[in-house]
Amino acid sequence: MFRTSFHRALPIALLSFLTPLAFAQTSLSDQIQIAPPMRQVPPPSSTASAAELEKQGDDLRAGKQYLDAIDYYQAALVKNPQSAAASNKLGIAELMMQRFKPAGKHFEQAIRKDRKFAEAYNNLGVIDYERHKYGASIKQYKKALAIEPDSASFYSNLGAAYFARKEFEHATEAYAKAVQIDPEIFERTSHTGIAAQMASPEDRAHYDYVLAKLYAKMGDHDHSLQFLRKSMEEGYKDVKDVYTDPEFADLRKDARFAELMKMNPVAIPE
Repeated sequence: MFRTSFHRALPIALLSFLTPLAFAQTSLSDQIQIAPPMRQVPPPSSTASAAELEKQGDDLRAGKQYLDAIDYYQAALVKNPQSAAASNKLGIAELMMQRFKPAGKHFEQAIRKDRKFAEAYNNLGVIDYERHKYGASIKQYKKALAIEPDSASFYSNLGAAYFARKEFEHATEAYAKAVQIDPEIFERTSHTGIAAQMASPEDRAHYDYVLAKLYAKMGDHDHSLQFLRKSMEEGYKDVKDVYTDPEFADLRKDARFAELMKMNPVAIPE
């Protein structure tokens, strides 16, 4: 079905207590004008190739026009029914609208088409994670990692699932591998990825302290101080461990560490 990417403007009726003369003298700044409709997204072309349709779907998904993206991915699959990539992207568009059931079906279809499609296993794990089925999500992330062991995002997702289960040792190990592969992984996921599910402010504070420890161990003082500050602002109760945890040994020599601890940022209310 053809869908438009805009909401039709509705007529606006104004109840006026002004006399006709007063209304005639009203300035333009006092008048309401209905905005013109947004540009429509044309339906998928019957003459476009599967690759062209998929590319247009990618562009629409990037612009958060998920319903239109779905139309284009479906059209691409009509042209190339065996495309695992198109099925996976169709699932992602559904997932972004929190349509977990159809998204899961599309990811499973992608896997049936390509048993080595690591991203589809990972995405099934994301659905389980969003449904708070952390054990199931861990299994899916491990399947993805068995295929692509050098994926920082898969390890990050695995760490988030372990953290949600309060298996902090396993979470730390997974996060450490993610940071080793990509030191900027948490900067990107904080802006674009699925947010880690934290049961309480204390869990969020602990999470940031763990990341501060990981970066300190790697010698990345900038990121370590950043997450250490966040953990303090979120009220991490065991922040004094920073003076004894061996991972912070080098960071404690940094003048910025002493300055931060002297400032002692207070917890920010929810």
